[in-house]
Amino acid sequence: MDHLNISDFLEPVNLAAISHDEGFKEGQLGRIADVYQDQFPDLDEAQLVIVGCGEQRGSGLIHGQSDAPDVIRRHFYSLFYWHTDIKVADVGNIKPGALFTDSYAALKTVVQELMNDGKTVIILGGSHDLTLSQYHAYADNKKLIEASCVDALIDLNLESPFRHENFLMEMLTGEPNILRHYNHIAFQSYYVHPRMLETMDKLRFDCYRVGSVKETIDEMEPVVRNSNMFSFDISAIASAYAPASSISPNGLNGEEACVLMRYAGMSPNVSSIGVYGYNVQHDRDELTAKQISHMLWYVLDGRSRGRREASLDERDSFNEYHTAFAEVETVFLQSKKTGRWWMQLPDKKYIACSYKDYLLASSNEVPERWLRAQERG
Repeated sequence: MDHLNISDFLEPVNLAAISHDEGFKEGQLGRIADVYQDQFPDLDEAQLVIVGCGEQRGSGLIHGQSDAPDVIRRHFYSLFYWHTDIKVADVGNIKPGALFTDSYAALKTVVQELMNDGKTVIILGGSHDLTLSQYHAYADNKKLIEASCVDALIDLNLESPFRHENFLMEMLTGEPNILRHYNHIAFQSYYVHPRMLETMDKLRFDCYRVGSVKETIDEMEPVVRNSNMFSFDISAIASAYAPASSISPNGLNGEEACVLMRYAGMSPNVSSIGVYGYNVQHDRDELTAKQISHMLWYVLDGRSRGRREASLDERDSFNEYHTAFAEVETVFLQSKKTGRWWMQLPDKKYIACSYKDYLLASSNEVPERWLRAQERG
């Protein structure tokens, strides 16, 4: 991969300024990550690559460039490095374009190049509409993808002049469409028009209410595991845990946000993770930046756990359960290493599922997840 062509779009990070000239201590991530400062990092060994993009004009903020990525870095790089099998690089920040669409294009190019090079890209975002760049980075591969968004709102408000409130429309209906499936995680019903959910359902997309996500968060693991792209708007987090998000006093707590990010890290399919919607001006004591930094730490944690997983053909590493429901014979596999579950579809392919799906199948009920997968074909 020619790093020179992507470095044209990027500005280096000033770690000294970020750490208020205190530097980072031995054992902290700031000492260990390969950060673009004087020279572009060597990405050969890196599995996770961080890129910042403070572009927020799509949310109507005139000051187009936010220093959100650097504030998050300050806290992330002061955390301790536990997962020595995971190498992290940081290619700096996308240079702001003359128009916000220029920033979109630059981010898309950088993410695409990194993913094509086999990296998992973590985008520290400005506004949530940058999810579009994250999505378009997959377009040239001509492969259909599954995407998951964690967000209190469903950004399909066509009456809004702001991209961050309606970008999903382009993602769900634009051409060429590469979306095989879309999951919306942790929406808050009272902020969503009932007809919007009907529309999502007609499109066969899956939407999970915040209440059910909190009640059975482990049901989200297979949803995230099946995804290629994961986008997290911090509006999904209750304002007590993310003071910069003033959308709702309700939502995910800090720990639940970390758990979802760990699932994204564990997934062998997720190749890009974006965290959006952090507005530094609204933060208190940089608590939201700390929250996001912990979420990033859990991506490393998940990636480290996921690497220990056996491949499905190593049958000794799995418990195998044969079951039949509604006259369909199927096989469930459970990993001895991570406890995760898979179920076999009639075409003999395996998809991620949960223990609950196995229990349903064993009591002769058809798991909803199985039906949805069948409908999508």
